[in-house]
Amino acid sequence: MSEQPQRPRKSGKPYRRPQKDPVRLLAFEALRAVDERDAYANLVLPPLLRKAREKEGPEKFDARDAALATELVYGTLRRQGTYDAVISACVDRPLREVDPPVLDVLSLGAHQLLGTRIPTHAAVSASVDLARVVLGDGRAKFVNAVLRKIAQHDLDEWIEKVAPPYDDDPEDHLAVVHSHPRWVVSALWDSLGGGRAGIEDLLEADNERPEVTLVARPGRATTEELLREEAAVAGRWSPYAVRLTEGGEPGAIDAVRDGRAGVQDEGSQLVALALANAPLDGSDTKWLDGCAGPGGKAALLAALAAERGAVLLASEKQPHRAGLVARALAGNPGPYQVIAADGTRPPWRPGSFDRVLMDVPCTGLGALRRRPEARWRRRPEDLDGFGPLQRGLLRTAIESVRVGGVVGYATCSPHLAETRAVVSDVLKQYPQAELIDARPLLPGVPALGDGPDVQLWPHLHGTDAMYLALIKKTG
Repeated sequence: MSEQPQRPRKSGKPYRRPQKDPVRLLAFEALRAVDERDAYANLVLPPLLRKAREKEGPEKFDARDAALATELVYGTLRRQGTYDAVISACVDRPLREVDPPVLDVLSLGAHQLLGTRIPTHAAVSASVDLARVVLGDGRAKFVNAVLRKIAQHDLDEWIEKVAPPYDDDPEDHLAVVHSHPRWVVSALWDSLGGGRAGIEDLLEADNERPEVTLVARPGRATTEELLREEAAVAGRWSPYAVRLTEGGEPGAIDAVRDGRAGVQDEGSQLVALALANAPLDGSDTKWLDGCAGPGGKAALLAALAAERGAVLLASEKQPHRAGLVARALAGNPGPYQVIAADGTRPPWRPGSFDRVLMDVPCTGLGALRRRPEARWRRRPEDLDGFGPLQRGLLRTAIESVRVGGVVGYATCSPHLAETRAVVSDVLKQYPQAELIDARPLLPGVPALGDGPDVQLWPHLHGTDAMYLALIKKTG
């Protein structure tokens, strides 16, 4: 019997199935949700982590895997501008012509190569395997070629190559080096004032991972109780603040799970405390939070009001957000009310309240540490939409407070168009209202400026960039 001719073998390496890495698959899925659905990473990531733990089991997806997935997502989003400049130098087409899923894989790979201690070989290999799983073998070759180019230099060397010199264009240099849109760099610099050192410190702080900060709601929990948690230390400025220095899962803490404590940035706590402690004339029994969603400041104000025998009305325009406020206030020791109402067309009578907080909707440029994707979504023209609303809500606040009462105008943005410009414009219409100095109401907090309003900063105070102006109605 004659032998059958053998089929010639193809030269080259044998085919290897790509490794399905649950950590990088999860990070890719989160980035796609942020890109495709305009989702926020802090809302997308927790359910994805729970799903991964349930699917893989705690042995195959542990706390270290969750930490790595979180770092990959947030690190990639924070440094997106820098990585885009690097990737652009390594491809032969404009980035807008690179498919978004491919760009997400490249950005994840760039972060592992330039922003973590993951070894170069492992970062490239894992990224190429991810590309093979989610993009296919053909586009994985493109990813491999680009990442190998990126791996030829470290981050400092790449910045030297892709960032324009500071002396030629300071704002564009800072935008590339610190991964902020140029217009945001310009706006933050205008608000902060000063020279290069201050703005660089601020931009660097925006790219740092913020600590989890808890608030012990008065009459319901104590800081002593929260300080018994692992890696918990007292807050810097608020007497009700406790910081978790090693992250952790706040929902696993009994006081948080029961609603007696909550997650709340210390700057947000200071705004509520300053309004609650501002001097006023006459009675002090009726308080209003006119933009209460999602409920952090309202919960703290309600607890403080209960200690004094006062009642808080928490109003929020969107019904689903009003539901979040109701959940945050549930169990408050004193009386309160939550309603869904438009703050620009309030259902309450003018002059009804002793204290009014109006924490207005804004661009959110003060919370870029927590929501890094916001810096890439916002545009300068967004200010045109927020401005009339902010002015309308501040007018409502002034009309809602009685003579001798106090209004707090707050926003989580340091942009001058959302802070001092709004307050100045509105006060021109109300000669019977005047600014009072908010600085003495934040005892021990340094670098509050010349007053009478205050601007908090991530690099100076370790908080979100909260703004507060206190206004007293005098006639």
